[in-house]
Amino acid sequence: MPATNPLQQLAERGQSVWLDYISRELVTGPELGRMITEDNVTGLTSNPTIFEKAIAEGTHYDEQIHELVGQGVDDPQEVFLSLAIQDIRHACDTLRPVYDQSDGGDGFVSLELPPPLSHDTRGSVETALKYWERVNRPNLMVKVPATPEGVPAIEELIAAGVNVNVTLIFALDAYENVITAYIRGLQRRLDEHQSLDVHSVASFFVSRVDTVVDGLLDERLTAGGADPALLERLLGKAAIANA
Repeated sequence: MPATNPLQQLAERGQSVWLDYISRELVTGPELGRMITEDNVTGLTSNPTIFEKAIAEGTHYDEQIHELVGQGVDDPQEVFLSLAIQDIRHACDTLRPVYDQSDGGDGFVSLELPPPLSHDTRGSVETALKYWERVNRPNLMVKVPATPEGVPAIEELIAAGVNVNVTLIFALDAYENVITAYIRGLQRRLDEHQSLDVHSVASFFVSRVDTVVDGLLDERLTAGGADPALLERLLGKAAIANA
């Protein structure tokens, strides 16, 4: 009997569904496990904006914040990182069975580098290595943007054995640069007789296409003169069609 859950239907077609959200309540409660079991969610991504929203809403982080302050931690960045790492570890542990059952093909959790490092190769490498060491989970992925400075950082991190989720890819030439960096990193590991079991994904931001195209469609709808029913049907469709 075919699945009626659209997310399960995607899984039946070989697609992996990753949740673009994280919170302390999600990763410590039963909901993430339920989504993995019932909705075939096989990965999770996070970013500073998502964490900011999660931390600002509710009281789930208050106890750890008080503990950190009591320990003399007064650097806001360190407080944030400590909160984020605990959530990421919980998520990695919950998704670990997916990672194991897929032989490392899925079950990853992504932690993003601070945006100011997007044009700092050395800073990106150093921070990503710190994240990798502190989280200490094989199914962690560190998000690195495909900027001119980010691409060499990708090579260095792959060579160091760090899983990388490459973001901010909008064009094929950028994707080619990312592929080259990944292969170079693996080649360096091969030359040093190290394991090639290092994972990476390339994240194309297709939703940004919808943002632009939907804006143009809205302008046409406002101006009138065209087929409004057709324009409305096209809203939210360009990104998937392009992908």
